[in-house]
Amino acid sequence: MTAKNANKQWTDKDIANVKELVKENTPTRVVALKLGRTENSVRSKASDLDLSLKPVNQSPYNRKKK
Repeated sequence: MTAKNANKQWTDKDIANVKELVKENTPTRVVALKLGRTENSVRSKASDLDLSLKPVNQSPYNRKKK
């Protein structure tokens, strides 16, 4: 399956959307689906924009506080 925006230029709106979704800690797969892009293209654009896609609201190794 090909993403609907595959091989298209990133618009200013797309970039604003990816920044907002990353800020909201949205999973990469969901960001890709919302933007009609592939996960790899989202990762690449996030890297270009110096955005971290690492989840910030999860504890390491899935440990839960007791």
